Order: sequence, then C-alpha cells, then structure tokens
Amino acid sequence: MAMRVLETITNMTQLCQKIVHINIRWSVLNKVPFFRQSFRFLWDRILMCSVGKSIQYRRLHRCASSPSPAAIECKFASGDPTTTCTDYDKDSDLVALKISLLGDCQIGKTSFVIKYVGDEQEHRCLQTTGLNLMDKTLFIKGARIAFSIWDVGGDHRSLDHVPVACKDAEAILFMFDLTSRCTLNSIIGWHRQARKWNQMAIPIIIGTKFDDFVQLPLDMQWTIVSQARMYTKAMKATLFFSSATHNINVNKIFKFITAKLFNLPWTVERNLTIGEPIIDY
Repeated sequence: MAMRVLETITNMTQLCQKIVHINIRWSVLNKVPFFRQSFRFLWDRILMCSVGKSIQYRRLHRCASSPSPAAIECKFASGDPTTTCTDYDKDSDLVALKISLLGDCQIGKTSFVIKYVGDEQEHRCLQTTGLNLMDKTLFIKGARIAFSIWDVGGDHRSLDHVPVACKDAEAILFMFDLTSRCTLNSIIGWHRQARKWNQMAIPIIIGTKFDDFVQLPLDMQWTIVSQARMYTKAMKATLFFSSATHNINVNKIFKFITAKLFNLPWTVERNLTIGEPIIDY
C-alpha cells in the first residue's frame, strides 16, 4: 500500500514538472513577438543613426504613394499655408533635403531664395560672412520635405564655404545673370569647385533676371541662350531661365528637384523659344 502511494506521488510530481515546463515554453513563445518587435525597433534606430537620410527616403517611398502631376502642382503652390510648415519638433515623417546655390555676386541668388521661402523666412535665416541659410518645409502625402538652402556668397572670400555648402547636398544650383555673360562664364569654375566635394548632386543651371534679359536685342539673347545650352550639355545639367521679380520658374525648379529625387511622375516641358523662359535638359 505504501509503495502504491509513493508511486502515485512520484507520478504526480513528474506530471507537475511537465506541466510547469510546458507553461514555461508557452510563456516564452508568447513573448517571442514582443522580443522580435523590440529587436526590430532597436535595429531601425541603429540604421537611422548610421545611414541617416537614406532611411527617410525609403520611408517616403513606402508610406506615400506617388502623387499625380496635378497633385504636385497643388502641393507645391507658392504661398499656400497648408503646404508650408516651420515646426521641426515632430520629425518622424521629416525628410531633409540640402540645396546649395553657387554663383557670382549681384546675380540675384538671395532674391531667388527669398521669393521661394517667403519674406517671413528672410528674417529667420542664419547669416554668416559669405553664407546664408534659409529653409522651407512642404507636405506631400503625409510626409514633410524640408529644404535647407545654402546660399554661398559670390566673392573670393566665400570660396571657403563651398566645401561645407556642397557636401551632402542633393542638388546644386549654378546661377548666373542673364544680362551678364561674364557671370555665365563663371559657372564653369563654380562647377569645378563644387564637384571636388560632391559628384552625386543634381546639377541645375539657372539664369536669373529674365525680365531684364527680354529687353536685350534678339541677337544677344540668342548668343546667351546658345552658350547656356552648351554649358548645360557639358555639365549634364538642366537649364532654367527665371525671374524672382515676376516669380518665373522659381517654384517650378524646386518641384523639379523633388520629383527628380523621389521619382515622382512629374516632368517639366522643354521650352527653347527665344523671348520665353528657356527650359532645357
């Protein structure tokens, strides 16, 4: 009798141990998704810290469907308060894009930027000797795109700012005055300096002061257009004629940059008609 009781107790003890073992296994299995999610979260944090912007680019592609051309026109409309924002606290959906501006003095670079970012942003820009920084943020399909615009002064003392302005830039705007051929000739030197520090940025050539340019004789206009197009081909760039005074092609240039970077279904139409704002690529 005692032997049976002892055997029963032994069997019950073994059964309890198996039940406890099974419960522990189920407890671990139930926690696996939690550990997996925690690991993925930590891994994403590590990737974001190590590669920066590329993660943000992929997030924009994954979370946002590509807008239509009409939607892009609407989203990038100048002065639309629903598309601009200066709040950088909530950066979970923020994609920062660095844009550099290079060119000689007195060609209208700063006026060009102020026309795009708005007069209210002019007073919030960071100014140093030979370098101005301005910003503007847009909304596209739930993602925020923040342009950080680095405007390098055009004198020789400003050359020291070229490395920091061009490094990590997504696009570099080489600007010249359409009424001054010497400023057009200078963009070759600016391009050479910029490519020392950044060979991947999108090159864009911009002729400013188009409103004054159209007052020139047609033969002079044709000469400048031909030379600008030749430089555009040599630099594998895109050419825009613009006017900050009349807001000609200012917004369109930044639309083009954004569409180019994120493969959005929007392209500019070429315009090679003398007397109209030239667009060539």
